[in-house]
Amino acid sequence: MSKPSFIRVIIDRAIHRELDYLVPETLAERVGVGSRVRVPFRDKSGLATVVSVLERSEAKGIRSIEAVVGEAPILSGQMLELARWISAYYCCSIETVMRSLLPQVIRRAEVGWKKQLFVRPVRKIDNEEIEKLRKRAPRQAELLEAISRLGTPMRAADLLRQTSLDNQTLRALVRRGLAELREEAVVRDPHADEQFIATSNLVVNNEQSLALREVTQALDSPENARPILLHGVTGSGKTEIYLQAIRAALDSGRTAIVLVPEISLTPQTVERFKGRFAEAQDAVAVLHSHLSQGERHDEWHKIHSGRARIVIGARSAVFAPLKNLGLIVVDEEHETTYKQEEAPRYHARDVAVVRAKIEKCVVVLGSATPSLESYHNATTGKYRLATLTQRIDEKQMPLMRIVDLRQERRKEKAAAILSEKLRAAIADRLEKREQTILFLNRRGFSTSLLCSNCGEARNCPNCSVALTFHRQSPKAFGAGRLSCHLCGHTAAVPKKCPACGRDALIYAGFGTEKVESIVAQIFPKATVRRMDADSMTRKEAYRETLRNFRTGKIDILVGTQMIAKGLHFPNVTLVGIINADLALHLPDFRAGERTFQLLTQVAGRAGRGETSGEVFVQTYTPFSPSIQFARHHDFAGYFQQELEFRERCDFPPFKHAILITVRSPHEARAKFSAETLVRRLRELLGSEFILGDPTPAPLEKLQGQFRFHILIRGEAIMRLSRLARETLDKLPFPEDVTVAVDVDPYQLL
Repeated sequence: MSKPSFIRVIIDRAIHRELDYLVPETLAERVGVGSRVRVPFRDKSGLATVVSVLERSEAKGIRSIEAVVGEAPILSGQMLELARWISAYYCCSIETVMRSLLPQVIRRAEVGWKKQLFVRPVRKIDNEEIEKLRKRAPRQAELLEAISRLGTPMRAADLLRQTSLDNQTLRALVRRGLAELREEAVVRDPHADEQFIATSNLVVNNEQSLALREVTQALDSPENARPILLHGVTGSGKTEIYLQAIRAALDSGRTAIVLVPEISLTPQTVERFKGRFAEAQDAVAVLHSHLSQGERHDEWHKIHSGRARIVIGARSAVFAPLKNLGLIVVDEEHETTYKQEEAPRYHARDVAVVRAKIEKCVVVLGSATPSLESYHNATTGKYRLATLTQRIDEKQMPLMRIVDLRQERRKEKAAAILSEKLRAAIADRLEKREQTILFLNRRGFSTSLLCSNCGEARNCPNCSVALTFHRQSPKAFGAGRLSCHLCGHTAAVPKKCPACGRDALIYAGFGTEKVESIVAQIFPKATVRRMDADSMTRKEAYRETLRNFRTGKIDILVGTQMIAKGLHFPNVTLVGIINADLALHLPDFRAGERTFQLLTQVAGRAGRGETSGEVFVQTYTPFSPSIQFARHHDFAGYFQQELEFRERCDFPPFKHAILITVRSPHEARAKFSAETLVRRLRELLGSEFILGDPTPAPLEKLQGQFRFHILIRGEAIMRLSRLARETLDKLPFPEDVTVAVDVDPYQLL
């Protein structure tokens, strides 16, 4: 008898260590690195992932695994290597990383394949046999006639629907031995009901051709390939380069991942890719958070089995279990939505670069407004740079007009939502039957409810923010509701001020809901729709709204940042940015960069067809560098100025940053714990790192917790992450104190 092997596993619980188990000989052939197993853990059973196979183990009291889950390993050795890098870099436990690598529906294996009954004839049936049956059982004969015409097995439910016959009639045929029923697995395809029109490669211009050659040459020798930053102005044809590069990867027998920053971009991206690869639409899989558990299960297994060769999705699609990976595309690589805000706090763009290095494949980062980190990497030679300076078909960049809201306020003696110039421009577009996009990155009807007598605002009891008024609230709440966008707390709208008892409540500020209402009043004949997190709650809402806008059923689309990028609508000739200052004055060193990127991206939705576009930017700070550089579409100028500021202040890309957040329901405990942690870090960190004092977070209270921030900056990020983790592991915190570590933070509020 051969000696049973041992395995080392990571169990699906936060125990911060790996465990060894014995593999019984009966299961030895089915176990390998990446397999899922059921193991005894303490007094229960638990699921775990095999990370290595061992000849011997020094562990005492070793126990045997109970079962192997599934037929084959579900994680490759390369993906496990990536998981260990994420754990070390982002200062988090390996168990936490494994939860991101494997969706819950796969990890727990609770959802299986959807089974349905399929019917087919048992043998060839002639007309004489059908007519003979018709005399005794006409309904059975009618159904048998339909079954005899089937070329392939058909879902029993579909056949009965077509023939208007019942299940009893079908069962009678089965009992006679004239038909066969078999249960088979069916794939839950989120795009099964859609028709995709086949498209072919478009003719590329000289700039596109050079950029494409850069990518295809890298595909020929991926071992030595550096990441490629594709910096192309909006409408310059970056997507066509992605499509042709993916075709080259597929032709060489490899696979591809396409990351998009927003779920709202996925329908349009899927349509383009399913159309281009129409000869095998099953080869395109989609992964994002709006899939049902069953759809996620089937799409994941379609990828894992090798049937899907292209994966499109949001952030987590970077972990798609594709084999023989050839190309990863990160579209709109600058977007903050690629950064996960809960553990593991990874950035999908950076994980894509590391995965490409591990799997020896090519990674393309595309954007009209690259992040300063990526562009700095390109200018210093760490990445290759491919540039597209012209829109395709020589279309002009939209003309950007700045509207000074200070002057508008003097004219109207109140804050204008739509300036005179923007109103006139919308009216002009409606007359010409052209479309308009209005952008405001703030949801709701009014941003706060104030008492004009005592000045008291209706604040969230859990967070340091005012409650937002939503006029269109769920029916259960009646007409109107106050809501917190951070913790989800809701409250009824009071008739009188709770503080002073006076009937003096006024609504202040405005969001997309109010903009939609005002625009509909000013232009009653226009069809106005809103696209934000409140209006897009139904699963199909994104797709329906975009389809209606593309077909011209919507004249004016009002929305938040989900309409700001990646969408291509040739009939949009006007974009209005209602308030360009919203993110500009936040206490965050990236505030200016985000504003510049957002203005450029939103402006890029205009003038993508035959008619030139126009953009109106409404602002109270018209001379801000972010607004002026965006106005002239001058990325290089903005980059140079912002880079000088970052270097002077030791901010990324010159130094890495780690943000440690200490939070507790008790302010004093959170403060004391943060101060204790800083003292320990000062003892451990050398002069190479810049350690700030603990300070209350700009958003001091969030979801009932008081928060203190500790910011550390330095160049040796792996060493800094390790030291931070060692310090936290040794330091005992009170039970109600939570500490979160965010490496390369994108959210400083």
